[in-house]
Amino acid sequence: MGTNNQSGWRAALLLLAGLVLFIANARGWNAGRVEQASDSKQQAGNSTSNQSSPSDAKRVVDDYVIGPADILAVNVWKDTELTHTVTVRPDGRISLPLVGEIMVSGLTAPTVQRVITQRLADYITNPQVTVIVQEVHSQSYVIVGKITHPGVFPLGRPVTVLEAIALAGGFLDFAKTNKIKIMRRKEGGVSETLFFDYKKVLKGQNTVQNVELRNGDTIVVP
Repeated sequence: MGTNNQSGWRAALLLLAGLVLFIANARGWNAGRVEQASDSKQQAGNSTSNQSSPSDAKRVVDDYVIGPADILAVNVWKDTELTHTVTVRPDGRISLPLVGEIMVSGLTAPTVQRVITQRLADYITNPQVTVIVQEVHSQSYVIVGKITHPGVFPLGRPVTVLEAIALAGGFLDFAKTNKIKIMRRKEGGVSETLFFDYKKVLKGQNTVQNVELRNGDTIVVP
């Protein structure tokens, strides 16, 4: 009778030990799954944060010089009547309520922002003004030839020849990438031709050819 009881107790203890081990393993497995999921989310977040936003390619730098046909967004905090989107006229001026006419051609957005703030200070206490170049039309370059997306591109920030090719979608088949030309207008109506060898520049050779484009430049991909 005593032997049977001992056997029963041993069986119960073994069963209990097995159950405890099973629960511990299950918890460890679930913890691993949670940690792995957390790591995956973190990696995905890091990957997303490292990716460039498409809008970055079109971002206008603060030292961009405004010209005719550019579109400016003028925002006056808490005043919808004074907040406007305006196009720079051919004479280089814009008109705003209370502010009147301002010559903005040749100025940067931060400079225009200060001018508007100073003028509004006569009517509003501590005006909070923001000026953003919303669209660039006065400065541009052209890319033509055997390129995926030929056309006119805004020049609201520094763009190199290599970047311009990427923004235009790359080359079409049979493009002569070692004979690319940049046609540049100079003062007095004189023009000059710059040459660009795509493959050599990619290899780190002739990097001096990867110039920053200027207003009116035309890239020709034969």
